[in-house]
Amino acid sequence: MGKLNSKAVESLAKAGLPGRTNDGDGLYLQIAKGGSASWLFRYKFEHRSREMGLGPYPTVSLGQARMLAAEQRKVLASAADPLATRDAAREAKREAERQAVARRTTFEDLARDYQQAHGGSWSEKWRKGWLRKLELYAFPIIGSLSADIIQTEHILDVLRPIWATKTRTADEVRGQIEQILDAAKARRLRVGDNPARWRGHLDNLLSKAEKKKARQRQHFSAMHWKELPSLMEKLAQHPSREAKAARLLILTGARSHMVQFAEWAEFDLITGLWALPAERMKMRKSFTIPLPCQAVEILQNLSRADSAYLFPGQGKSGVMHANAIRNLLHKLGHTDITRHGFRSTFRDWANERTHYPREVCELALAHDERDQTEAAYSRSNFLDKRRALMAEWADFCSSPLLMDNGTTAAPMAQEPEKLTDNEQ
Repeated sequence: MGKLNSKAVESLAKAGLPGRTNDGDGLYLQIAKGGSASWLFRYKFEHRSREMGLGPYPTVSLGQARMLAAEQRKVLASAADPLATRDAAREAKREAERQAVARRTTFEDLARDYQQAHGGSWSEKWRKGWLRKLELYAFPIIGSLSADIIQTEHILDVLRPIWATKTRTADEVRGQIEQILDAAKARRLRVGDNPARWRGHLDNLLSKAEKKKARQRQHFSAMHWKELPSLMEKLAQHPSREAKAARLLILTGARSHMVQFAEWAEFDLITGLWALPAERMKMRKSFTIPLPCQAVEILQNLSRADSAYLFPGQGKSGVMHANAIRNLLHKLGHTDITRHGFRSTFRDWANERTHYPREVCELALAHDERDQTEAAYSRSNFLDKRRALMAEWADFCSSPLLMDNGTTAAPMAQEPEKLTDNEQ
């Protein structure tokens, strides 16, 4: 032991010749091929030779290296493996640090982190609504708690006050909490089962009947497809831009915000295509809608104001009010249907009156139900088939009214409603 001295170590390090120099009792100065020097402790454990790094030179001096080697010899004398002992100590330290971070990181912090990580593909309205539900119902109860201490009783404290009265919202909040706690577990900020899991857990503690009713209530009120030609006739006779917007909404199967913020630059009236960029779509994927000739005619007859939008408005958004179409429907006596419900009307009609494949009908509504693997092999967007489907839909919407005896009759002309100053 003690074969080296400080000057000898310094000279060896400056020379930079690859190799190892023994200081005794398992301590070596190692010079790598690149010339860097470090300390190495060699030992045998259970008849196997092992090597353990003690740090770089000159950060670790000769004296310090000898002390470190002496500590490892003590570990070895206790019948323990120095490498395994050091690794266990490091893991224990990391775990203690993780637990400290977990205790400092609240559920509200985790929720906002989750929104930041996943919200890039959400619409702005969805982002705000997602966080707003947590702010109203979850944060007051578990917002300040760390993820590792949240248990089933905490989740029940959040859900029980609203489970019977706002079951749909409560189930959405439950799902959000489950996602956030799953993410926390992936970050090793908690262990064990997820206390917000429904199947096999909360379904035994909360009423399933209430949840079933909530699912039934969440469907948007929709007009029966047989009644749609009558409404389309009313809208065709109504001179307002809201009526034109409603007809375009119905003929294309679009969501209301897609029509509300529609821009002229998105339309090609020659090819009959409406190309929506990814940022305008709910799933953040660009989408093209084939326009039936009836929709093209509406657009051709639509006056172009000094605006990029089809339906400009006076508010901050620059487009017509979000409830403009709904208000028109109410004035026409249809208070029991919603704008989004027309998509269900289209889907019911397609089911009962056409033989188009399900994936074509769903994609017409921008619902791509193919999984990632299937979509990778089937890159078609079924544009030609969707064009034919939407043409049949538009023809039906413009068809004569169906009588109870199965015959048809032309709809009666109705006096257009007088417009208010705001509508004009």
